[in-house]
Amino acid sequence: MSQNVFSRISGFYKRCLEDRLSAIEALGVLDEDARAHLASGGGLPTAVADRLCENVIATHALPLGLALNFRVNQRDVLVPMAVEEPSVIAAASNAARMVRLSGGFTGEADPPIMTAQVQLDDVPDVDAAASRVVAARASLLAAGDAAIPRMVARGGGCRDVEARVLSAELGVLVVHLYVEVGDAMGANLVDTVAEAVAPLVQRIAGGTLGLRILSNLTVRRLVRVTATASDEALGGAEVASGIARAIRFAELDPYRAATHNKGFMNGLDATAVALGQDFRAIEAGAHAYAAMSGRYRPLSTWERIPGGVVGRAELPLAVGTVGGLAEVHAGVRAALQLVGAKSARELAVVLASVGLASNLAALRALASEGIQRGHMRLHERKRALAAAGSGGAAASPSGEAKRFAPERADGARVVQQGEGET
Repeated sequence: MSQNVFSRISGFYKRCLEDRLSAIEALGVLDEDARAHLASGGGLPTAVADRLCENVIATHALPLGLALNFRVNQRDVLVPMAVEEPSVIAAASNAARMVRLSGGFTGEADPPIMTAQVQLDDVPDVDAAASRVVAARASLLAAGDAAIPRMVARGGGCRDVEARVLSAELGVLVVHLYVEVGDAMGANLVDTVAEAVAPLVQRIAGGTLGLRILSNLTVRRLVRVTATASDEALGGAEVASGIARAIRFAELDPYRAATHNKGFMNGLDATAVALGQDFRAIEAGAHAYAAMSGRYRPLSTWERIPGGVVGRAELPLAVGTVGGLAEVHAGVRAALQLVGAKSARELAVVLASVGLASNLAALRALASEGIQRGHMRLHERKRALAAAGSGGAAASPSGEAKRFAPERADGARVVQQGEGET
């Protein structure tokens, strides 16, 4: 499959669904199974769904779209998003176009190190017990590696041990084992390690054994991205200065920071869902990291520089390109082919870049015309569809359908004016 993707596809939103799919197929990034899956309209067979979770009665679909214009670490990227919100894809695409004019997004991700936790209560002389645990580092790492031989054979495995005293008075000790998990998200691997080493930890430290499980606050698996947008691309110096003022607001006020971070996660979550990632774990880790200083803070910032703004984001991001839904869900496999990431670390940088783009789009709207104008115009499509009934406007040439078409065109014009990919 081709790796020379050009993500700047002008007028993509104006094409019919079949023409959009043909344009993507022509890029050569999809294998035959992925092309067939997307051409069929996507979806998950109920027989597969019935094996993925309990009490299945049907499947529940979301639209799958593409965010365009993304250039990440000098590579053009097609970004699949599964989301019902009409403005998310358009806004991310437009922000990516602005950033593209200044060279695109750059980023790096830490090695894929996950955290296994073993809890102990009622530990006598908890500080001395913590010292004994650290001194037994080699034995603990060996015990952890013995539980995941296939990962060790692939170059992963246990890398470090840490002991944290949570309460000397109550004798609460938690032991962390840090596990490198390759291109997997790694949750099951890390849970296996936690359960395997727990008896040895208890013998070393004493006390009552508690929980043995991963932490979704993966502080040794951070991703960092940066991007620049010029005053001209943003719509003027006043807009750029407004973005900087909005950041100060988010840094000072956790009520604003929560909404700021929701805007950041809008695009990231939609991409994570399309790619079969554990978006619940991603959300938990991101918001916990935002509060680690003791005050809830923004995950991303935008700083005023001469002629524009520079954005930066840092957050924990545990994602995978192997295992999980990629093994059983044809749509996830197709989405992974579209994004073209060769490793979990590369995928993490793409996801964080999408988050930063979504954040920039929201801040730009807030600093200029306000969030509602473009947002609600794009919502007209949903309102018209609801008015047309469950069959949708395309189901029949009724009066409701006729009213739907102009509203779709109006939504497209909003996209053209700044919410979309052109």
